[in-house]
Amino acid sequence: MNIITYLISPQVSTVLLLIVSNILMTIAWYGHLKFKGTPLIGVILISWGIAFFEYCLAVPANRYGSAVYSVTQLKILQEILTLSIFSLFAIFYLHEKIHWNHLAAFLCILAAAFFTFLPKTD
Repeated sequence: MNIITYLISPQVSTVLLLIVSNILMTIAWYGHLKFKGTPLIGVILISWGIAFFEYCLAVPANRYGSAVYSVTQLKILQEILTLSIFSLFAIFYLHEKIHWNHLAAFLCILAAAFFTFLPKTD
């Protein structure tokens, strides 16, 4: 057991690490779109640098989370966080508009989460 899971439950530490990890990955993948004049090689190197730190958070998040969640639950949780963070990033940083079909797709993901986290009936 390490300091993070000692101080915070695996459920909470998993979510917190995944949130920060997703913020970093969203920046790595999409942040450069505001800087289209920057040479592609520079953007790639900066994105890889950011992604390194993202992986340093995502891997422990999944390791800790696997103690309390199934792999399917971890993946669904990851997707919900990814879409939530990306949506906020797209709206506030890239000034994109969210349309009804985006909301409908997000509701489908939430429905998947609902069914994934239902108690097992084996």
